[in-house]
Amino acid sequence: MSAGANLNITDLRRAARHPVDFPVIVEHHTHGDLSLHVCNMSAHGFMVDDAHTLNRGDRIIIRLPIVGRIEAYVMWTKDERAGFQFERIIRLDDFMTIVDALQPNPRLKRRR
Repeated sequence: MSAGANLNITDLRRAARHPVDFPVIVEHHTHGDLSLHVCNMSAHGFMVDDAHTLNRGDRIIIRLPIVGRIEAYVMWTKDERAGFQFERIIRLDDFMTIVDALQPNPRLKRRR
């Protein structure tokens, strides 16, 4: 098992981000269970606004609606924020369903 993230995807920070309000408990290999708040998300990753104990390169396992458990790696940290990249890209139809479930503003939800 490798010690760190082996991510080959180029810089995806330009991907469309969607605001979400998702308090979640994630699994961290050193710190155990951590409570985090996901505040925005793309099909490639997400950002939390309360990353007190996380460092660049840390790996977590998060449970999301629709896709279940998925690994993510800390790509950057700044102040209390941290940006994560999923270990795999989430399919667009699954991603849109996740955003609909987690979208805090009902006016921003897609019409069906």
